[in-house]
Amino acid sequence: MSHTENQRETFSNRFGFLMLSAACAIGLGNVWRFPYITGKYGGGIFVAVYLAFLLAVLPVMIMEFAIGRASRAGLGKSFSILEKPGSNWHALSWWSLAGCYCLMMFYITVSGWMLAYFCDMLFGSITSLTPNETAAHFNRLLEDPVRQVLFMTISLVFCIVTTAKGLRFGVERVIKIMMVGLFILMGLLVARVLFLPNATAGLSYFLLPDWGRFTSSNFWEICNAAMCQAFFTLGIGIGCMTAIASYYTKEMSLAGEACWIAGMDTVVAILAGLIIFPACFACNINPDSGPGLIFITLPNVFVTMHGGRFWGALFFLFMTFASFSTVIAVVEAIVSHSMDSHGMSRKKASLLHGTLLWILSLPCALGWSTFKNVNPLGPGSTILDLEDFIVSGNLLPLGALLITLFCVLRQGWGFENFAQETNRGSGFKIPDWFRGYLRWVLPLLLILVFIAGYIERFVKWRTLFSNAKVSDSRPAISIKLLNCATKSLTIKSPPRVLRSLSIVMLDRYTPGPNNLVFTYIMRVPRSFWIFLSKLINI
Repeated sequence: MSHTENQRETFSNRFGFLMLSAACAIGLGNVWRFPYITGKYGGGIFVAVYLAFLLAVLPVMIMEFAIGRASRAGLGKSFSILEKPGSNWHALSWWSLAGCYCLMMFYITVSGWMLAYFCDMLFGSITSLTPNETAAHFNRLLEDPVRQVLFMTISLVFCIVTTAKGLRFGVERVIKIMMVGLFILMGLLVARVLFLPNATAGLSYFLLPDWGRFTSSNFWEICNAAMCQAFFTLGIGIGCMTAIASYYTKEMSLAGEACWIAGMDTVVAILAGLIIFPACFACNINPDSGPGLIFITLPNVFVTMHGGRFWGALFFLFMTFASFSTVIAVVEAIVSHSMDSHGMSRKKASLLHGTLLWILSLPCALGWSTFKNVNPLGPGSTILDLEDFIVSGNLLPLGALLITLFCVLRQGWGFENFAQETNRGSGFKIPDWFRGYLRWVLPLLLILVFIAGYIERFVKWRTLFSNAKVSDSRPAISIKLLNCATKSLTIKSPPRVLRSLSIVMLDRYTPGPNNLVFTYIMRVPRSFWIFLSKLINI
């Protein structure tokens, strides 16, 4: 056993690993996005599409686990340990730290909102409001710099102190309590709302297949929603799962563990829908998505519900647990980066990064007051929107692509080493034929996630397909994408594959003024591929 393995902390048991990994994956998107898009795009039909995409991108989580457990280090050092001699993968080790920081720069502020609303519900500040006043209450919170900074600071300090206490006696102990409490609270809330009048109508809307809603929406818009939700819900791409797995023993195979975590993540998302839709239908309130659902729609539900103050406090306590557990998991990845790469003690690294995170979180916390005139993505946008787009639209999908290439290319770690580490221990093993999927299909899927993020932000799917008839657009694009995929198996040139895909999309669906914007978007992944190809000498 190496010196690194002797010094590395480990989880006290398997349950601790599963809970911390699930905490990293389970986040606010499970509550404020998944239920809404499920109801919008056909209920049970959309869930089936979502699960298919979830299984398609799950291998990225397995890869992060394998890299972390094999190297016994976070992504900041694991490339240096596992890469082939003479390669330059370690030059991209900064990616993990940058991604975690960008995520925390707005996520800690949002966690502060959850804590603030828990306090407001607990002390009756919200339940005394009329439905029309709940939106104004949320706006007052956003525009109050003192409350924003105060609750952001409390959230950060709690998570930093937890991390500084160590893996077993800090992070693992707190996460176990929070995650068990999260499931208990969700169970209580589901049991309560199911007995509300007209709750069955909400259940039917959420879960029963509805071909009318499914076919009334653009097919590619539905696929994009399912694909992006499946990708972002797993918390992959910036090395958090790598850091978590570096503390795990080799008793269990990693593919089965990833399935357990994806299953828990999906259960939380479905339970959230079982809370939201019956409650909204019972109170005759139209369910929304995003922050509006959590901070405006649902408070209106609790205002009209008997015992709403108690149940509202439980709901926001659950949301506080969900957001805090994610922050703890990501902060642990940040702290482990400095411990691995620079030999810092845990307490020193926690103090350093806690201070930096507080400073860098201020622009987001003050984005509706001091910096309200800063609109980085156009009129009406905020600093939070920019930071969210940098992470979800760029660092996560490109980071996942980087990890995938490292695990499947001979110039990286290589599929044989990845498979050996993944299959070590008891449990489900990945087969040899999995290599073809990981090498050719998964990278293309991750590129599509990246492109879809730019379309969603700057072009929108309905605009993109507005110039094509529904009757002939789907077959045409399917044939062209099939031809592009066929080329990818023969030419083995990532830049040429992306160029072909760009031509497919530009040729058919971006006439007129959108052309220049979309051409620029397409150049981003092509440039990234070219850079990466030169870096590792493909």
